[in-house]
Amino acid sequence: MADPIAVTPAIALNPDDITVTFVRASGPGGQNVNKVSTACELRFDLAAAALPPDVKARLVPLAGSRLTKEGVIVIQADRFRSQDMNREDALSRLVAMVAKAAVRPKRRIATKPTRASKERRLEGKQKRSGVKKMRQGKPGME
Repeated sequence: MADPIAVTPAIALNPDDITVTFVRASGPGGQNVNKVSTACELRFDLAAAALPPDVKARLVPLAGSRLTKEGVIVIQADRFRSQDMNREDALSRLVAMVAKAAVRPKRRIATKPTRASKERRLEGKQKRSGVKKMRQGKPGME
């Protein structure tokens, strides 16, 4: 078994949950692109991963269309012309995604508007109302 991949001090990814395959890359590259499978396709089994439930829940919307119906995150990496660099790129993107999901969002503290802000809002409404009333060309107001 390989060493776990550290994401945060408390969270690590099990390499057994990650599958890496190489496919032919698209785009420019001459003959090399037709002969060598350098593009990396990383699959991370989110359903089977040993992650805290709240991190998994935040990871689902972060993954977006990269998440399959089976609960597998698929990351395509074909930025570089070598397998090693594409593998590292895909892995770093996965780690960044999990690290972002590990951050708990701050709870919003409900606040009430101040008296001054309420008064400013009402004054603005009164001024706007006056402008609109002046625009109405009613007969006899000359």
